[in-house]
Amino acid sequence: MSDQNRKTLRSFYCRDYLWELFEVMTRDLGCSMDYLINESMRHYARSRNYSLAAPRAEGQNTPAPAALRPAPAPSAQPQAPSPPLRRAPPPLPGGGAAPAVPAAEPQEAAGARPPLFLLFNGQRYRIDKEKFIIGRGSQQTDLTIRDGNISRKHCAVIYRGGQYFIKDLDSTNGIEFNGKRIEHKRVEEGDTFFLCDYELRFTYR
Repeated sequence: MSDQNRKTLRSFYCRDYLWELFEVMTRDLGCSMDYLINESMRHYARSRNYSLAAPRAEGQNTPAPAALRPAPAPSAQPQAPSPPLRRAPPPLPGGGAAPAVPAAEPQEAAGARPPLFLLFNGQRYRIDKEKFIIGRGSQQTDLTIRDGNISRKHCAVIYRGGQYFIKDLDSTNGIEFNGKRIEHKRVEEGDTFFLCDYELRFTYR
């Protein structure tokens, strides 16, 4: 876990009607009040173009706390040609579209699958199957996260067309990448995704 996921008990004043509204949301969404409040604060900061600066290395003669600063605008990078698509991708907020998971190739050479590794909670997991499932249900998943905010089958890493993709399995709280909720995405070197407060980082090395 990164330092951004460290939690400290705090107290604050809250309008009664807002608290009552959040209590209704916790029942309807099946999540905790802590999770709702943290997500609300995080999304409000991002809507104002603020993000936490990276923590400084130990021993540097610089102020310890990380200050809030405007997030830099993402730079446009050319996309590699996409493989054949099975279906049209759903639209994303803002008018963009996510790349769809391509159809499986009819014949794939044995042993040609590149290695992909998942770094989670200080552990390194090798993904060596066509569908690697992540979720709360221990009997139905390859990686189990025991948290009520995680769906039984939350998401999957799928190998199709010679590439790996991460795909949401109709979970309640979804997958977040670069501050936005996504349905699916091709996994690139160093990609980091969040399932609620849980960080998933992928590497091919």
